[in-house]
Amino acid sequence: MMEEEDLEFVEELEAVLQLTPDVQLAIEQVFPSQDPLDRADFNAVEYINTLFPTEQSLANIDEVVNKIRLKIRRLDDSIRTVVRGQTNVGQDGRQALEEAQKAIQQLFGKIKDIKDKAEKSEQMVKEITRDIKQLDHAKRHLTTSITTLNHLHMLAGGVDSLEAMTRRRQYGEVANLLQGVMNVLEHFHKYMGIPQIRQLSERVKAAQTELGQQILADFEEAFPSQGTKRPGGPSNVLRDACLVANILDPRIKQEIIKKFIKQHLSEYLVLFQENQDVAWLDKIDRRYAWIKRQLVDYEEKYGRMFPREWYMAERIAVEFCHITRTELAKIMRTRAKEIEVKLLLFAIQRTTNFEGFLAKRFSGCTLTDGTLKKLESPLASTNPFLEDEPAPEMEELAMEKGDVEQPKKPKVPDNPFHGIVSKCFEPHLYVYIESQDKNLGELIDRFVADFKAQGPPKPNTDEGGAVLPSCADLFVYYKKCMVQCSQLSTGEPMIALTTIFQKYLREYAWKILSGNLPKTTSSGGGLTISSLLKEKEGSEVAKFTLEELCLICSILSTAEYCLATTQQLEEKLKEKVDVSLTERINLTGEMDTFSTVISSSIQLLVQDLDAACDPALTAMSKMQWQNVEHVGDQSPYVTSVILHIKQNVPIIRDNLASTRKYFTQFCIKFANSFIPKFITHLFKCKPISMVGAEQLLLDTHSLKMVLLDLPSIGSQVVRKAPASYTKIVVKGMTRAEMILKVVMAPHEPLVVFVDNYIKLLTDCNTETFQKILDMKGLKRSEQSSMLDLFRQRLPAPPSGPEGSSSLSFLAPTPEQESSRIRKLEKLIKKRL
Repeated sequence: MMEEEDLEFVEELEAVLQLTPDVQLAIEQVFPSQDPLDRADFNAVEYINTLFPTEQSLANIDEVVNKIRLKIRRLDDSIRTVVRGQTNVGQDGRQALEEAQKAIQQLFGKIKDIKDKAEKSEQMVKEITRDIKQLDHAKRHLTTSITTLNHLHMLAGGVDSLEAMTRRRQYGEVANLLQGVMNVLEHFHKYMGIPQIRQLSERVKAAQTELGQQILADFEEAFPSQGTKRPGGPSNVLRDACLVANILDPRIKQEIIKKFIKQHLSEYLVLFQENQDVAWLDKIDRRYAWIKRQLVDYEEKYGRMFPREWYMAERIAVEFCHITRTELAKIMRTRAKEIEVKLLLFAIQRTTNFEGFLAKRFSGCTLTDGTLKKLESPLASTNPFLEDEPAPEMEELAMEKGDVEQPKKPKVPDNPFHGIVSKCFEPHLYVYIESQDKNLGELIDRFVADFKAQGPPKPNTDEGGAVLPSCADLFVYYKKCMVQCSQLSTGEPMIALTTIFQKYLREYAWKILSGNLPKTTSSGGGLTISSLLKEKEGSEVAKFTLEELCLICSILSTAEYCLATTQQLEEKLKEKVDVSLTERINLTGEMDTFSTVISSSIQLLVQDLDAACDPALTAMSKMQWQNVEHVGDQSPYVTSVILHIKQNVPIIRDNLASTRKYFTQFCIKFANSFIPKFITHLFKCKPISMVGAEQLLLDTHSLKMVLLDLPSIGSQVVRKAPASYTKIVVKGMTRAEMILKVVMAPHEPLVVFVDNYIKLLTDCNTETFQKILDMKGLKRSEQSSMLDLFRQRLPAPPSGPEGSSSLSFLAPTPEQESSRIRKLEKLIKKRL
């Protein structure tokens, strides 16, 4: 019973002493210990085994027991001390809490006393400062009243003086006084409800109205619109009157300026009436000479009368320009049929020179009527078509060829007066556009005649295909016309000129380039197979002569130059024209036309070389391949093909040296044309013996090597062929080699042969398989069973070990067949 009770006590004790992990971790952090007895997972058995690992260690069991008992007594003492120490903690805590509460109550009492004293102090301060605030308010009001009275006195006295000076026309004193009265009156805006103040304000307005009417009357008297001439010298009264007008309603100033300018230019309207001889364009210089004299006269007589900030001289010039533009537009509409190109350009030249004169003398600050369009400064361009564009000289009229040089025009961003008069010529620039249309038509006709007279360019392989000189002449003339027209206008005329450019770019492409490409003609007198197999006679096969090949290359180079230059021309036109019209500049169609010429030229070169190789391929397909007894060097038809390639390709490469990318296109297109044609003729070679297939494989390899070397054939500088071209040749000629390898393979067993075909050619076309069976010379009965098997094997993927491809040939092939293949490989290596 005692043992059971002890066990229960131990279990209860363990349950009580079981602590949570968080508590256990906190205890370990506060009281770190390495003693196993302090661990949460203490195991008594392990601990005893640690103390007595062997039976011999039990000899000192008494000593260990004594140590443990000593430790237990020390723990009991420590626990006892701690328990006793905690008996008085509760009482001490309650005492400390009571003391803290008493201290808080005392603190609240002191805070309340301080607050009461602060409120009493604030009340005392308010009582002390109340009288001081009243005195401050009184002082402020008194100051405001005194200031207002002073202003009122000044206003009343100023209004009286203003009325008196106005009657005496003392405008100099009035200018100073009026500004002061108006400044003082601003202080009384909030007092307008007072009758006296409102009355003074009305008197000031009445004085301003009277001044305005009086000044206008004085100017009308001094500068009458009709009748006597204006006085010859400045007036001090009017000069002071202008100072007063600066202060009055701006409409007074505008009226003065308007009347003065109208009176100043009244003589101009009479002298240059529409019915006068001097009003026509051929005497336009006299208009500008007249205004220059008037500006000098104004500076001498009236320069000091008007304030500088009125810019009267500039206003006179601007109004003159507006009148001149209107009058010129009217007279040109009336006499439009009399306008010639030279006359129009002469007038524009003198007008733009005058606008440049105005830009040098005036700032353009009065141009606020919105009649001018300020253009943004064009961005600097690195385009070679845009470099070195000096403005054409306009000081003299050239009478040669019925053309006229254009006016030298200041840069638009630097000339605010650009177009202020010359804008009136824009509706009549169709005369200039029609003239350029005619000139360009004659230029194209001259190019055609020169080409026919001089003939095609001479072969010159050292310098490459030369660009036709007419091409450079055309674009130089285009550049000149573009600069000229942009100086005349950057609006609709530029669009019209662009349309003319497009027209003659297309004509140049059609008449000069496409029209002079050699025509492909069928060769007369058919060639025999025997003649095709003679290497020395191979040169007779080419359809185009050396001169014709050089001409095609020259036309191709010219079209490439035109394509690049047309793109630059489009960019330049967009910079020259107004920003709102840039979207209407589009030369894409013309660039496509030149691209078509390039494609046609390349196609002609390909067709020529392709046609030269046709007889050799025909000879290949007509040879008796089943009668070939031994494998020798390359066949004569291969030699013929190589001869034609060596004749044509170096000429084409040298003549397209400046346009390397198009030579690469030629090589690619030739490979894409020749290789499928070669495979087609290869299928026509039937039946083929084993030796014949070996010979064809040797020939195919020779052609493959020649095609891979095609871009640099016959060149002293060996360059690596472009990867795109090499890929086409390798893919196409490898297919031809695979066809021959399938032909060389034995057709029994049938399953192996069909699998080899699918694996080597990856061609699921029944017709191709039928052609290979024909090449092998199999009978129709044998072919039908193989075709059935081929159709059955098609759905199955060509799977199997990689080594099966080689085994498929070697395993079923007799020893004699494999020796022939090895012999063929040695022959190919020897040739390489």
